[in-house]
Amino acid sequence: MGKIHFAEEVRGFTPILAMEEASRCLLCLDAPCSKSCPAGTDPAKFIRSIRFKNDKGAAKTIRENNPLGAICARVCPTERYCQLGCSRSGIDKPIDIGRLQRYATDVEEALKLNFLKPGKPNGKKVAIIGSGPGGLTAASKLAELGYSVTIYEKDEKPGGYLRYGIPEYRLPSPVLDHEISRIQGMGVQIRCQEEVKDLEKIRKEYDAVVLAIGYAGAKSLAMFEGNSRVITAIDFLRKAKTKAHKLPPHVLVIGGGDVAMDVCATAKKLGVPQVTDVVYETFEEFKASKAELELVRKLGVSIYDGYVPVSTGRGGVVHFKHRKLDASIKIKADLIVLAIGQRLEPGELKLPFAGPEATNLPTGVFAAGDIGQGEKTVVYAVRNGKEVATAVNKYLGGK
Repeated sequence: MGKIHFAEEVRGFTPILAMEEASRCLLCLDAPCSKSCPAGTDPAKFIRSIRFKNDKGAAKTIRENNPLGAICARVCPTERYCQLGCSRSGIDKPIDIGRLQRYATDVEEALKLNFLKPGKPNGKKVAIIGSGPGGLTAASKLAELGYSVTIYEKDEKPGGYLRYGIPEYRLPSPVLDHEISRIQGMGVQIRCQEEVKDLEKIRKEYDAVVLAIGYAGAKSLAMFEGNSRVITAIDFLRKAKTKAHKLPPHVLVIGGGDVAMDVCATAKKLGVPQVTDVVYETFEEFKASKAELELVRKLGVSIYDGYVPVSTGRGGVVHFKHRKLDASIKIKADLIVLAIGQRLEPGELKLPFAGPEATNLPTGVFAAGDIGQGEKTVVYAVRNGKEVATAVNKYLGGK
């Protein structure tokens, strides 16, 4: 079986449906949806534009605030952020902000509009290590300010987890490619298959350096070490995106976040008859987005909530015990996928910090994306990339 190129699971709005949805907006004066967007995309403004038939204005608003607008429209867990703040929730249901944002960026693509423009060159150079959402956003915003930006990416193609982790049915590769090409069109250079190994050396070559290397490693558990049936979620999803991926009849997934849901759905879409997900959290504590949970349920994934793995046996057997009840289960699987979190994996790059967030960095070195402050989501990486661009500009004497 070859690479996965599934159609998008959620269909976009037609112009009529987009207008109907935007017309439900209450036009709040001090819109809570815009306050609740980590990336500051300003949903209230672009929804108002769509409502009054100004689709180009909607796309312009999105791009001015979020250079990865078409990506966030597809992968952002909006029910945790902008839609959670929507005033319409008190009447019936929140505005479908994600699909309206997707509609506006789809119009932008169809009309070949381009709102990302480089600023007047200021003669200063910035290096960005990593081409995930944080690095791409920082690059775009710095290019707007007139900086010469070069991104170093160790993989064959840019995008980081956007390319090698998020499944095609959520984020199609052509959408990612278009977003990246817009940023390259601002003059940003992306040098792939070039892994930076000496931070001190590259710091001397540029006026500032942004670390945006992401959490490329996967957490594991000691009981699974050396088990040939075990693979991490990161490796599973990467293989699904890049090469043939023949799977056995029964896949066991351990984890309950969005990444675990991606693994479950991908396995089912690849034709695995039995996919079982065992989750530490109970359903009322669930971390995955409601949309992702609904999808895996629709696909027929069996979910056991509130269980933790306590031991393993021969032949792919895993023993679980319930956290709150006097109950235990034993599951035998052909393949076990661990989706229990990610960690920093800097490779040969010697970093001056060891904690989850980058602190005490050398002068002129900044951190964006996963190793920056905030939640580890794409929309927070966009926010952090914007903040880092502002900090770099201030450090280099910009206005």
